[in-house]
Amino acid sequence: MQEKDLKPSTKQRLIFALVAAILLGSSIAAYVMIVMGNGTVNYTKMTMEQLQTAYSEKTAAIDAEAAELSNQYFEEFKSFKKNVKGYNSSTANSGGVQSTDLKEGTGATIGNSGYAAYYIGWCSNEEIFDTSFDDYDNPTSLKAPISVSENSLIEGWYLGMEGAKIGGVREITIPGNLAYGESYEICGGKNSPLKFIVMPIEESDNLKKLNKELEEIYSALSNLYAQTYSNYSTDTTTTDATTTSGE
Repeated sequence: MQEKDLKPSTKQRLIFALVAAILLGSSIAAYVMIVMGNGTVNYTKMTMEQLQTAYSEKTAAIDAEAAELSNQYFEEFKSFKKNVKGYNSSTANSGGVQSTDLKEGTGATIGNSGYAAYYIGWCSNEEIFDTSFDDYDNPTSLKAPISVSENSLIEGWYLGMEGAKIGGVREITIPGNLAYGESYEICGGKNSPLKFIVMPIEESDNLKKLNKELEEIYSALSNLYAQTYSNYSTDTTTTDATTTSGE
């Protein structure tokens, strides 16, 4: 066979180019369908492996953002640990919501949403039930601040934070009926009063975006796990029924 016989003809080259263009176009279209939806990532089109990878990437990005904020606020917030002291439960329950500014803020007055916060929450016996510190007894950093939105926290938080300003630090006392009431046991029982030290800060747009994306990834993963389990259960039931009928 001569060398010229191995070379594709002009017609063949045109066909190859057309096939390549179709394949490339299909790949791009598939990418757009799987990854993009209205200009944002469409996680519902991703596979389990892709979602797990995306989850790890977003978590790492949130940790990096949280580390930057921690470098900025850790030392100052840590200095307010000394204000965590025991208190009388009966007095706290009968006194209504009480607020004390440990540091006056200089930023905008906060509302019921649109800000982030670091906090320490404790019981009457000084037991810490939740905190923004990585390790309350021996803290080295702050976890990502919580994003405060309307109706996402207990009622007493919003009442206690009324009038607070960004950059300040406030101690609030919340009676049990405005905390978790009868719905949840905390600090040894129901209707327990709680105390918080709260530092409201400006919400990071990037952190807010990352948290929203992480929620979307988690939701897509949960749905995919549920679907996988449902398919597995159906397959198992069908197999068992077939085995029983064949006995």
